[in-house]
Amino acid sequence: MAETLNPAQLRAVHHLRGPCLVLAGAGSGKTRVIAHKIVRLLQHGLEPSQIAAITFTNKAAQEMRERARALAGPKSARELLVATFHALGVRMLREDGERIGLKPSFSILDADDVLGLLREAGGCSDNARARRWQWAISRWKNQGLDADGAAAAATDADEQQAARLMRQYQDRLAAYQAVDFDDLITLPLALLRRDAVARAKWRQRLHHVLVDEVQDTNAVQYALLRELVGERAMFTAVGDDDQSIYGWRGATLDNLKRLGEDFPALQVIPLEQNYRSTGHILRAANAVIANNPKLFDKTLWSELGDGEPVRVVECDGEEHEAERAVARIQALRAAGAAARLADFAILYRANHQSRAFEHKLRAAQIPYKVSGGQSFFDRAEIKDLVAWLRLLVNEDDDPAFLRAATTPRRGIGHQTLATLGEFAARRRCSLFAALAAHSLPSVLAPRAIASLHAFGRELGDLAERARQAEGAEAARALLLAWLAEIGYEQHLHDGADSEALAAARWANVLDFVDWIARRCEADDDAGRGRGNVLQVAQTINVILSLAERGDDADVVTLSTLHAAKGLEWPHVVLAGVVEGLLPFRADGEALSAERLHEERRLMYVGITRAQRTLLVSTLRRRKRGRETVPAQPSRFVAEMKLDAAAVKDDPRERLKRLRAELAARAQPLEATP
Repeated sequence: MAETLNPAQLRAVHHLRGPCLVLAGAGSGKTRVIAHKIVRLLQHGLEPSQIAAITFTNKAAQEMRERARALAGPKSARELLVATFHALGVRMLREDGERIGLKPSFSILDADDVLGLLREAGGCSDNARARRWQWAISRWKNQGLDADGAAAAATDADEQQAARLMRQYQDRLAAYQAVDFDDLITLPLALLRRDAVARAKWRQRLHHVLVDEVQDTNAVQYALLRELVGERAMFTAVGDDDQSIYGWRGATLDNLKRLGEDFPALQVIPLEQNYRSTGHILRAANAVIANNPKLFDKTLWSELGDGEPVRVVECDGEEHEAERAVARIQALRAAGAAARLADFAILYRANHQSRAFEHKLRAAQIPYKVSGGQSFFDRAEIKDLVAWLRLLVNEDDDPAFLRAATTPRRGIGHQTLATLGEFAARRRCSLFAALAAHSLPSVLAPRAIASLHAFGRELGDLAERARQAEGAEAARALLLAWLAEIGYEQHLHDGADSEALAAARWANVLDFVDWIARRCEADDDAGRGRGNVLQVAQTINVILSLAERGDDADVVTLSTLHAAKGLEWPHVVLAGVVEGLLPFRADGEALSAERLHEERRLMYVGITRAQRTLLVSTLRRRKRGRETVPAQPSRFVAEMKLDAAAVKDDPRERLKRLRAELAARAQPLEATP
């Protein structure tokens, strides 16, 4: 183990007694450190089940699990708890939620379900307004505020109404035995604070906690960590104050400051050796971030040599910028600098910037993927099937009931459901529970009741079969048979505008079936082994909310800077680096010092995604709405302190680029969608 770790990494791995903060600079091998520390804890005498590694994404959890499996062996890795904050919250609530009034089969509502509840509670048909309520309530929950605290924090009439609705919304969640995504952190925190037995149980079980990306924690996640580790404070936090870029969703650097205050024995170990980028790239990154106030001092360095200088190019506008980016990809490939298209990424501040790059890449017949586009799991056909899976876990999940009962249609109309809803509300029960009421014939016709009861029997039969379908092949066979029984493929054809669209949607359904089957064969969310369809259904919403679908295709990546965090590519184009975009500022908006610092950290993240070459492009003019306005290079370009040669093209490189641009322009452009 010692041969693979540098001295700073070794210090972090061998610090076992007391709290530890590993300041992991970009590309400094933090995942390697966490995996090796898990092995060291096992060698020190801990059982695998006493160690928890908490990450922010399923992808990071899977990578951590694979690293641990390679180092510690499959048996130990299976018993480790490697999960996201939210997946850990699901497990805690499934096991002990009854102590705070939540049954084990509670439902997890997705964003659309939440929006529907808030529209109903507020008597509102305006989605945009209801969405603002939703965002406000989520923000308050992530700050640890209840309805009373939200009322005190509300700053305008819209937020005051959101605060009033928050109490009704929480009452409805309790009645439905449901939680939203934010509750997966707030409720476990409430459990540990209120219940001494549960608190002692989880502190004893999780003897050492490792937390990745601690700079991205919000107030409630930090509080949950504090409650889990208690006074014993056996934890390792890994993070980087220079890569904190999620303030807009509640993450706060104050948590890094509080670690030292709350845990005076905290050992701080900086990791400064970068294994990703060349010297020129790192010097540019260090120069930019040096303009921010520092919580902890560190300077990245590399043994990879200087490499190619960072280049800055000025483009006439977005179309020209896209042409130059495509030309650079073509020139580097022609020169043999990159064998695969997957070696290239074009990064930008805002989603709308992808449009010009997509057009030019299509024109040049270069395949690409857009990170952060519409999720596979947001498609209507996938949401239909998820509704059924949610009902397998919680029959009282009314939003899922409404969707599943009408998909495919089975003689249950909207009027029937409206009447059933009124009946259930009077009886203070769920829609499903209302089906068994002896007085139901007093409000519904026999034919409607027969259709509802048939749906209930279908659901019960599917639940029993799902419990028995263990492993990939059994899960796949069950789901395909069930889809045939309910006629779902025909339902897609009946509702589609064309056969091609119906076929595409059915292909998505088959992909989803395969996805569930793979989860049944591989692991549950903690890597404990073979599962069945019902077990996958129990965590379906938290899985789908955080899911990243792996994609090994050889394509160029287009991505926002936020979505690129944690990733790396040999060749990066950092696009649209102009004032107003990076740093981002809306028209007429004053840029506060705190916002500027976060935008600078975002620039730093973008620079450090590059391994071998980095091209930074600025604009003379840019589009703003329907207008074209003058643009200025971002202040961050000057802060990179590049040599004068970096902003001047080598004549030979310029000739190559011009030839490539001409070739790209010669391709016919596709029609703009």
